[in-house]
Amino acid sequence: MGDSFIIAIDFGTAYSGYAFSLSPREAQIQPTVPSWGKENGFETLKTPTCILFDENEEFLKFGYDAKMAYTRMGSEEAKKNYLFENFKMALYGKQLSKNVTIAAINGKSMSALKVIAGTLRYLKEHALKTISDKTAGKKYIASDFTWVLTVPAIWDPSAKQFMREAATEAGIVTEHKADKLVIALEPEAASVWCKKLPSDGFRAENVGQNTLEQAPGTQYIVLDCGGGTIDITVHEVLGGGALKELHKASGNDLGGQNVDKKFKSFLKEIFSDDLWDEYVRSYPSEFQKMMYSFTVLKCVEEDVEITCSFNLGALAQKRQNIEMFFQRVQGASWDEGAIKISKEKMKSFFDESLSGITKNLREILKKDLRIEYIVLVGGYASSQILRRHINRQFGSQCKVLCPLNAQEAIMKGAVMFGRHPEVVASRKSAFTYGISVSQRFDESRHKAENKFSNKEGDWCRDVFNKLVEIDQNVGWNEPKEHIFSPIEADQTLVTFSFYRTERKDPKYVDEWGMDPVGSFEVSMPDTKRGMAREIKLEIKFGSTEIQATATDVDSNSTGSIKIDFMSKA
Repeated sequence: MGDSFIIAIDFGTAYSGYAFSLSPREAQIQPTVPSWGKENGFETLKTPTCILFDENEEFLKFGYDAKMAYTRMGSEEAKKNYLFENFKMALYGKQLSKNVTIAAINGKSMSALKVIAGTLRYLKEHALKTISDKTAGKKYIASDFTWVLTVPAIWDPSAKQFMREAATEAGIVTEHKADKLVIALEPEAASVWCKKLPSDGFRAENVGQNTLEQAPGTQYIVLDCGGGTIDITVHEVLGGGALKELHKASGNDLGGQNVDKKFKSFLKEIFSDDLWDEYVRSYPSEFQKMMYSFTVLKCVEEDVEITCSFNLGALAQKRQNIEMFFQRVQGASWDEGAIKISKEKMKSFFDESLSGITKNLREILKKDLRIEYIVLVGGYASSQILRRHINRQFGSQCKVLCPLNAQEAIMKGAVMFGRHPEVVASRKSAFTYGISVSQRFDESRHKAENKFSNKEGDWCRDVFNKLVEIDQNVGWNEPKEHIFSPIEADQTLVTFSFYRTERKDPKYVDEWGMDPVGSFEVSMPDTKRGMAREIKLEIKFGSTEIQATATDVDSNSTGSIKIDFMSKA
């Protein structure tokens, strides 16, 4: 059985889901993606990333069930409970610690680790139950599977580590079997799936009959448009269908929810700040319904009508005739119980997001590459406004492709990546990484203020020892080996402190642009050979997570392989 059983969880900002495969190792993988929401009148490939806890922080419901339960609550009850949505963005662009908190819709806060572990636990149990139902009630446990968890490629290492901790907390893997959890980067997973698609798998003409993986040398951009992040990766197909990353992951936080935010601000502008805030505070579940209808409508490029919810209408009417609110704004009008928004106004909600995406793509297309395709994936890619914009901007340079189910691509590709992580054969290092070392002091090349002495002589502290350089190609399974020695004959402990920077050649770890990213310790209990002892550091930068091992050669004691990327705060 082994690792031929795979479950991939796609924890998204707006929607989450999973895919699985029980096919034997040699067979062609055909991942299964269950649908969600039938009992609530929906049928979608993912469910809203919404989780509901009671006032004692106990888990109640997830997904459509959580949204529906919250919408049915009276306002007093809604104030007591915790509904979280879009909380994945709490992990974006921050140096994380274990005790970071996130705010629920009503402003109350809870531990981020607890909220995310609750989400992963729910998806894990749902997946095991679905698989059991499909296999005549056979019982499975988490350790029967290799699990794949998708994360944005542009996330900080501390966010990837945070997800690992949450998955451990959720009972997906144990500390001892950490290798049963594979972290996959979202645009890479999408790329792995899309390169196999025949031309009729895309919404585009003239793709040609061959799949991308049958054309070695093909270079393409995967533009993963999620709810929270826009995540961009650039791949070249190698012989045999493996992939080589040509440009380090880039992107921004201007995903589909940026458009939702603009819509919310516009409603605030129509109804005035204080009235809108009172409405959201007093009728959270009604507000949810309005936002949901907007997300459905933002996929089309035309004038739209959104039903004005009863209580918003009542609050507005109390102040003045509701039509008066619309006199101050351009692009919206009142039409018997509905807010009518013009096509132009709708498009304006996309402006900031689209110009951010355009800027990122332009930077890549300026490089000396031969990009033939831009492949659009992710839930936000189902928006016509987005697809047409990319076509207008870049269609003359590249073919723009979008798989028929842009939302599935990441989940299905993640299953395949779990089976064959070597498919991404090489990546670009996003930073220059190195460690802090002490060197014998040499006044012709070391700065005086870093000088210190011990019984072995004079040393220079905080020298940056480079391990890998920014933009360097690193093979997925290629360990770099470095040898270090102690600076005292009786030293019994060595600390490895890792730093990263966007500079190519810094000299010291205390210079500008240097960020500490984590550390671990190795004990050197056997001091017989004094200064002649060696520590071997083996480090892999080419996988989706950095892995390091340090071994004291004399005693064979090995340092914790886990670099701690999370701040202690």
